[in-house]
Amino acid sequence: MSREKLRRAALPPVQENITKLEKAINEGNFYGAQQMYKSISARYLSAERYSEALDLLESGACLQLKHGQVTCGAELALLFVDALVKGKIPYGEDILDRVRKIYNVFPKVPLPSNVADDDDDGRELNEALGAAKTRLEGCSSFIRAAIKWSAEFGASRNGDPQLHVMLAEYIYSESTELNMAKVSYHFVRGNNPKKFASVLVNFMSKCYPGEDDLAIARAVLMYLSMGNLRDANYLMDELKRLVESQELDFPESDLIQFITFLLLTLERDALPLFNMLRVNYKSSIDREPAFNELLDEIAEKFYGVQRRNPLQGIFGDLFKMM
Repeated sequence: MSREKLRRAALPPVQENITKLEKAINEGNFYGAQQMYKSISARYLSAERYSEALDLLESGACLQLKHGQVTCGAELALLFVDALVKGKIPYGEDILDRVRKIYNVFPKVPLPSNVADDDDDGRELNEALGAAKTRLEGCSSFIRAAIKWSAEFGASRNGDPQLHVMLAEYIYSESTELNMAKVSYHFVRGNNPKKFASVLVNFMSKCYPGEDDLAIARAVLMYLSMGNLRDANYLMDELKRLVESQELDFPESDLIQFITFLLLTLERDALPLFNMLRVNYKSSIDREPAFNELLDEIAEKFYGVQRRNPLQGIFGDLFKMM
């Protein structure tokens, strides 16, 4: 028997290890179990028993996360995706369901409110902020890796849209310092503008004055920069519907007026009108530096206008690092 076959034969069925390590986790031996999950899964991978490695890592990630061991759970979740890559496992709904199962176990914990100024409450808040940062970093790293795997092994160039929606939702719910540009980046690469509209309305109900119209404009322009006029229009319609149903005020500003005219202009071949809108609403567009580049990308997508500066597009590339 070859050395490779001997190595494969030496490994027991994976369920034996899953049961043994589950017992260790339930007894509170989180660190010891973590080391065993990593070493045993590495042996399965070395023996090219990818399915069993995935079963072990999925089980371990979910168990550690259920017990509040976010750092350990996130590490095993990342190793799960790493095993997908090493095994060249093709993208498909069955694997997406397993990624979603791990994602759903990542904790979502609201930050404490009404914190007083005494030392105990300050310490509580600092601990809560630190825990939230750990959760966000762990889940974000896992889903970003899964997006990269999906793009490499069968999904669209941007990665699976469902994964983008998951990441956008988690960033929105768990960020201690919310970056709506990052949230929007992933939602526009997703497949759920209805959910995006709901998140935007929630943001509008608690943001500072002047941030609501920027968030709406950013979302619409990001959709349009990808050539997605359908979802840009759907988003605006759904926002107006939700705002009306919740008896809120839809922001009225020159920027929102520009977005409204822009959506109508892009329905037809009207480059001169597009350019005129950019000139007339320049002061509103300049409120956010990214808007001009997004509009350059929109001009290229809808009217074939080539950007003069070959370095343009770098802002979009920076977003990809999110």
